[in-house]
Amino acid sequence: MLDNKLIWFLHMGTLFVGRSDAAFVHSVCAVVLKGNWHKLSNVAIGFCLSSANVNQILLLLSKDASLSWTFFTWAQSLPHYQHSLQSFWTMVHLLTKKRQFKTARELLEKFAFKEFLSSPAVLSSLLSAYDDLMTNTQILNWLMIIYSQSKLAVDAFQIFDQMKNEGLKPDQHACNALLSMLAKSRQTATAWKVYHEMLLVGVVPNIYIYNVMLHVCFKSVDVEKAENLVREMDQKGVFPDLFTYNTLISLFCRRGMHYEALAIQDRMRRERVNPDITTYNTLIHGFCREGRMREAVRLFKEINGAVPNQVTYTTLIDGYCRVNELDEALKLREEMEARGLQSGVPTYNSIIRKLCEEGKMKAANKLLNEMDERNIEPDNITCNTLINAYCKRGNMDFSWKLRNKMLEKGLILDHFTFKALIHGFCKVQELDNAKEVLFEMLNAGISPNYSTFSWLVDGYCNQNNEEEVLRIPDDIMNRGFCANKSIYRSLIRRFCKRGLVDYAQKIYVKMQVKGIAGDSLVYTILSYAYLNAGKPIASSEILNNMLKNKLIITSKIYKCLCASYADRSDMLELFWHQAIEKGLLANNVYKLMQEARSNSMCKPTEGTTIAYGTKAKGISHQDGTLGHHSWAVSHELYPRRMIRRWQAYCWKSAPVFFEIAEQLSNGIFNLVGKNACLEAVLDTKKIVEMSLFR
Repeated sequence: MLDNKLIWFLHMGTLFVGRSDAAFVHSVCAVVLKGNWHKLSNVAIGFCLSSANVNQILLLLSKDASLSWTFFTWAQSLPHYQHSLQSFWTMVHLLTKKRQFKTARELLEKFAFKEFLSSPAVLSSLLSAYDDLMTNTQILNWLMIIYSQSKLAVDAFQIFDQMKNEGLKPDQHACNALLSMLAKSRQTATAWKVYHEMLLVGVVPNIYIYNVMLHVCFKSVDVEKAENLVREMDQKGVFPDLFTYNTLISLFCRRGMHYEALAIQDRMRRERVNPDITTYNTLIHGFCREGRMREAVRLFKEINGAVPNQVTYTTLIDGYCRVNELDEALKLREEMEARGLQSGVPTYNSIIRKLCEEGKMKAANKLLNEMDERNIEPDNITCNTLINAYCKRGNMDFSWKLRNKMLEKGLILDHFTFKALIHGFCKVQELDNAKEVLFEMLNAGISPNYSTFSWLVDGYCNQNNEEEVLRIPDDIMNRGFCANKSIYRSLIRRFCKRGLVDYAQKIYVKMQVKGIAGDSLVYTILSYAYLNAGKPIASSEILNNMLKNKLIITSKIYKCLCASYADRSDMLELFWHQAIEKGLLANNVYKLMQEARSNSMCKPTEGTTIAYGTKAKGISHQDGTLGHHSWAVSHELYPRRMIRRWQAYCWKSAPVFFEIAEQLSNGIFNLVGKNACLEAVLDTKKIVEMSLFR
């Protein structure tokens, strides 16, 4: 009877099926329960089935999960029907409830990436359809693991957040998967957030979760949090394992805390956790990195219960090379190969690097040929080391041959390769070749840095061909590349460093014509260069433009300028004074300036002796003069440095301060005469007045 009714439904079409969904669903269920699958082969059923119908059929057949699964897969094979998200979820729910976990998880993985499952709105709707906390929790745990293993951090975190909001407690395995993924992707802040929220919802961390969090500490180099985790483990009775100790040792060695690392090794012995070769390798690497080869060798000789491997020997060989003990490194390599351990690429790289540093190029080439004989393919580090060494020696023919060999071997030229070649060609004054390598570098998608353009600028300036430098941005654009701000900035910086401020200004004008606005570094460097060239008005105008464009001098720029012009500290003081007057310094720069001033007050100034009274005992310059014009006198002025030091003691007493300035001025007068220092004295007094009455 039911079979005939189903046939009638199929013949009448979807118009009548819509009015009798319940009867249709029961008819299909009856056919399935009887096993009469051939009666469902009618093509029209694909048009009759809807997501709602399938859900009802699956639920009615749910007493036998295998029957529901069979119908689900049969419906999926129909050409005119596709399962909805609700149908997938229903089937996963039924399989999970019947503890058919493998099938349920495999099905979940199939549609987890196709639908917006991690969306809070979608997930809430699906969860509300089935009031089964245990099953919902299990499915969400799987989802969190699936997304975590696929490195979908946002989706995995949304699942975790949804579980917390729904009052569901994730299991340890799911939490561990999420935390591991966050640790590997260096999302340490998010990892700690998940960890603390995990504790709040009642998840009890096990050794695996603690190990992951210790790995998070290692990634962020946070010793304090790692020590807190170890104390927490001790309080909760969670015993550390080998991975725990190895992670702690790696963390301490990374921070240079070698005695703490050795203390962890001692604890391992007390708790009868046998160290493996990774433990020893980590400790040895920590000591080798700091050149403490005696301790590294002692640990090597103490290895017990583990066998030294290629990493162990290579670490020691590299350590010996770094402390200039090449002979010991070569002896250790012989011992390594005598034990049946072949030298790997890192081993060769360490020795080749040291041979190149010592100028033993024949020996380095011999090792390169040995690698070829042993079918050991050199990597970028091998080739770059040799290319750089030959470039420094001006042997560009062999450097270029190595570059071609890299390409033949399928190695990709990186920024180290290009920089070495550009530097080498500039050194031998083959500037056209250097520019071609620059274009090749840009074509590879690698942005040249300041030093790259510095070599080109220096090369052309040494040939008295500064005009060619001005054409570099145009040449770059003619080759189809973008001449961005960093290129102009680099050229301006180098011209300023060489004292060619007029050419720097020409680059700046070209930059403006192209519609590229200057940044804080460009303005700061140009302003200082003008001041250094004896053009204070132009310097002040640059700072005014900087103020107009609402730019400030950051701590990074402050440090950059101080490092670049460390030999012109007096001129820097004058420049910083102008920047302060215009309010162009970031707040944290004032702190840096205060620290620098405090440090300078603790050191005696070379060429200057002064009593703690108010009389200058003597002032001198390296060549016995104070310069040939007023600005040279003012920025090479040792009295300015003394005045600023005395300013700290006499800030509140203007009469005393002016008395000191006057006597210092007289000291200059006695040394170099009236005509040579009159303007310098007036300038010094002006600075003092501005400092006192600003």
